[in-house]
Amino acid sequence: MEKLRKVVNEIAYTRDRTNSPALHRSLVPFLTFASSLYGVALQIRRSLYRSSFLQQHRLPVPVISVGNLSWGGNGKTPMVEFITQLLVDSGISPLILTRGYAGGDEAKMLERHLQGGPTKIGVGANRAATAALFFEKYGCANPSSIRTFFDQSFETTQAKTISHKIGSVILDDGMQQHWSLCRDLEIVMLNGLDPWGNGNLVPLGPLREPLAALERADIVVVHHVDLITEQSLRDIESTIKGFKNSIPVFFSKMVPKYLFDVKKAKSYVALEALCDATVLCVSAIGSAEAFVRTIGMDVETMSRRANGLENKSNSKPIIVVTEKDYNRDSEIFKCLDSYTVLVLCSELQISSCRGTDVDRFKSTLRRVVAAKFCVSI
Repeated sequence: MEKLRKVVNEIAYTRDRTNSPALHRSLVPFLTFASSLYGVALQIRRSLYRSSFLQQHRLPVPVISVGNLSWGGNGKTPMVEFITQLLVDSGISPLILTRGYAGGDEAKMLERHLQGGPTKIGVGANRAATAALFFEKYGCANPSSIRTFFDQSFETTQAKTISHKIGSVILDDGMQQHWSLCRDLEIVMLNGLDPWGNGNLVPLGPLREPLAALERADIVVVHHVDLITEQSLRDIESTIKGFKNSIPVFFSKMVPKYLFDVKKAKSYVALEALCDATVLCVSAIGSAEAFVRTIGMDVETMSRRANGLENKSNSKPIIVVTEKDYNRDSEIFKCLDSYTVLVLCSELQISSCRGTDVDRFKSTLRRVVAAKFCVSI
């Protein structure tokens, strides 16, 4: 099954199949048919909401949706955390709604980074029902006070006092998955390294919605801007503007923040700990199921490679893993008890690029939410 998953992924990001292996070419007709069915299902579902046959729920506070068009690597969850901190710093207590895919690794990461603050995290497939439980428990902020917050600029310092009543909802993994909830701001994250793959819907391509869905977006953020060329940036922006010329486009990147030891999850290790050290980096992002199922083999491979590095450098290497992989199964890394295993934690930053910066991003977010929420209340 995992081999098939890998093949499908390779097909999804291959634009020219002329020299593709025979197995790839043989699967294309089946994937094309499945992709067509998926597209029809999307259109039917969307039309049912447009015709009001299926009802959308309006929550009593502004809803900010952070979604993506394609498979992984879009910076969606780091953006959720980034916006959450903006709201908290402005005195707004946010509720994050997430489904908890892949064993809830994204929710675990958010909880670790935001613990101790006023942010609430609701996990469940039915976002409206989950939100209702939290509103019942904590209450919601007064609409006029919410409007005042969004009418003002985001503060750069922590608010002295903050109500624990919910003042905004952040929808993690929005877009086509959750049309049942009305939203006041639609942010679409794109993986700048390969935003659309071969341009087809899943499973033939990586797109979960057609590119025309960009027309619904209020803001588009191109992620991994530090890893792509200026020409690629221009091409991506040109494609976006082709669907909606007025849409604001921003750019983001991930910046290493700190490390912690898998044996002491609450520890804090400075990045400088890796200076002059022999480091073995390990990642299984994008293949969570395979990582868990074959973990015995993976640990053995890590240990073997670490031993090889130790013999070459005459020093014990430090094994560095991603935070997402740690969250999927933290216990398995303790099998490498003869080595120091550190987890790398990073944060999203809005980059100053092509005439945009973090201040403009904040003001755009504030302006759109204020305008839409004022109309709805």
